Amino acid sequence: MRQLLRRNAVFLDRDGVICENRDDYVKSWEEFVWIPGAKKALSRLRSHGYIAIVITNQSAIGRGIISRRTLEEIHERMGEEIAETGGKIEKVYYCPHRPDDGCGCRKPGSGLLLQAAEDLKLDLRASYLVGDAITDIEMGHKVGSRTIMVKTGKGLSELADKNRWKIRPDYIAQGLSEAVDLILELDSAEK
Repeated sequence: MRQLLRRNAVFLDRDGVICENRDDYVKSWEEFVWIPGAKKALSRLRSHGYIAIVITNQSAIGRGIISRRTLEEIHERMGEEIAETGGKIEKVYYCPHRPDDGCGCRKPGSGLLLQAAEDLKLDLRASYLVGDAITDIEMGHKVGSRTIMVKTGKGLSELADKNRWKIRPDYIAQGLSEAVDLILELDSAEK
């Protein structure tokens, strides 16, 4: 018997969407700074039945800056704080490789999205991807997800350079809170 695909997944980049970007990487929980409104936005997603999944490049591992265990501890703490406000991250998928490693999981590659879809039985075409970089948007387009670029993190500088983009996000939002508003509005209009 074929298992039905689950709908209503929202894929989220971590740095620049949920927490502040750092030029020197988030190397500890103490360096993890929430973007205002992110936890509340994640709570709203859950209360409306969406599955939230983090998809993130974490080359700090491949560069020897942090260990996998440290990264996983950061993600555990992130998940705990999100749960305290009523939200939930279903799973975190990360690419530990350096940009020059040539892996298929590093954004804009779609390996992590495909893995998440297989693991969690998700319909990527019925899903959303929220990111602050054009590589996030490229990844989402590769699998047919609707894409939303936020202006937090790298978003504003990416938007300033949009004449060089090969593709465009489907939507642009001020931040995660506005992206969630947009997702709820779009899905409501389709029902």
